[in-house]
Amino acid sequence: MWARIEDPGCIQDWFPGITASTVNGTSRIVTLGSGFTMPEEIVTSDPLLRRFQYRIDFPVFRHHLSTIDVIDLGDETSLVVYATDADPRTLALVIGAATGDALLELRDQMELGGGVPVPADPVRSDSKGDHA
Repeated sequence: MWARIEDPGCIQDWFPGITASTVNGTSRIVTLGSGFTMPEEIVTSDPLLRRFQYRIDFPVFRHHLSTIDVIDLGDETSLVVYATDADPRTLALVIGAATGDALLELRDQMELGGGVPVPADPVRSDSKGDHA
């Protein structure tokens, strides 16, 4: 799971709504399905803590910081915690909904691939087993 998250250039493989990304050093630009691009700054990528943090650098945000922690549960499984702090707060809610979908996509990919990442599937099951 950590290998999937720590690679900033593959976010489009597991984050629904993001269709492409380019990375140059600590800068990442993500392209949304609408064609809209959003610049981000990679703040932390720590393999020991298994923590990835990024900041959206866009005028609509006064402040933004997302943190993804991958916690090894010791039984070949992981707990992924995706937190977002944003101002204005309403944008944190919007991002929170999207990150929930991203976590479901990561889970589905890891379960379908037996721990090996598989390509993103536009139709994935939600937590109840229904298709989106």
